[in-house]
Amino acid sequence: MSASAAGPSTGTAPPASAGAVSEANEEAFDDDATPLASEAQDHVDLARRVHATSALPEPAQTRVFVVANQKGGVGKTTTAVNVAAAFAIKGLRVLVIDLDPQGNASTALRIDHSEGTPGVYEALVDATDLDELVRPAPDLPGLTVLPASIDLAGAEIELVSLVARETRLDNALQGYLEDCEDAGDRIDYVLIDCPPSLGLLTVNALVAGREVLIPIQCEYYALEGLGQLVRNIDLVRRHLNPNLEITTILLTMHDARTRLSANVAEEVRKFFGDSVLRTAIPRSVRISEAPSYQQTILTYDPTSSGALSYLEAAREITDTARKDD
Repeated sequence: MSASAAGPSTGTAPPASAGAVSEANEEAFDDDATPLASEAQDHVDLARRVHATSALPEPAQTRVFVVANQKGGVGKTTTAVNVAAAFAIKGLRVLVIDLDPQGNASTALRIDHSEGTPGVYEALVDATDLDELVRPAPDLPGLTVLPASIDLAGAEIELVSLVARETRLDNALQGYLEDCEDAGDRIDYVLIDCPPSLGLLTVNALVAGREVLIPIQCEYYALEGLGQLVRNIDLVRRHLNPNLEITTILLTMHDARTRLSANVAEEVRKFFGDSVLRTAIPRSVRISEAPSYQQTILTYDPTSSGALSYLEAAREITDTARKDD
């Protein structure tokens, strides 16, 4: 997590001798506590940690993450595609399931999702096999995508009348993962990008998932409704998917210059404890720019603080052993 620069310090110093000035200057250059020096040092340290890891370890079994938060604008899709890209860059096999009718995850990974493009709608409504629908991400070897098109907008209505409507994604996904493993091409991580709602699409994701990753923007509005999300996850766990756990919380749009970010981070860590990653994603224009070029931040600007932070977050996720069921 990198700190951001504040303005230069102000104030006057009393007259001093040449020797004293020299000693003071030497101490100032050695002092890493100034905001600008601290930010630069944090960036260098983060880059060293990231580049020291050439490959991430494969999990003992496929880990299926649901990236969920019913509030929009908290960095949910950005987190899903960039964590997935970080896994792929570090040698893991990854599947991204775009469950949002807007198709933003598909856009960021340069996957066609125009109206009529076969994708997750066909998997849910028509029970089409995923191996007919999954597409490779052109810029990231090892990463595949189940795209979403605008057709998915009507899926919630159509799902209402279908048999086992809450488990259709789980059934399709488990069959696909078994086929991949039998073919010697096991998927290490699945990330399901949910729409900003708690409807049937999100319920399908929560039933198919085993772990929940919640991105939380470092703003107080982002905390509103978080309790409802946790209660809904608990309901799904008790009635539909006993294997579901909230294992990962990622702070996004973090601005180290503000007390607000620090206070929100403190509240989140107090509530979720060790589930909160140490790495927070900084507020960054570069992260926001990347999707307009149909790229993740890791391919758009791989040396930026945002790219390095997502790589470090991915490393933390792989290092954190999943709790026993």
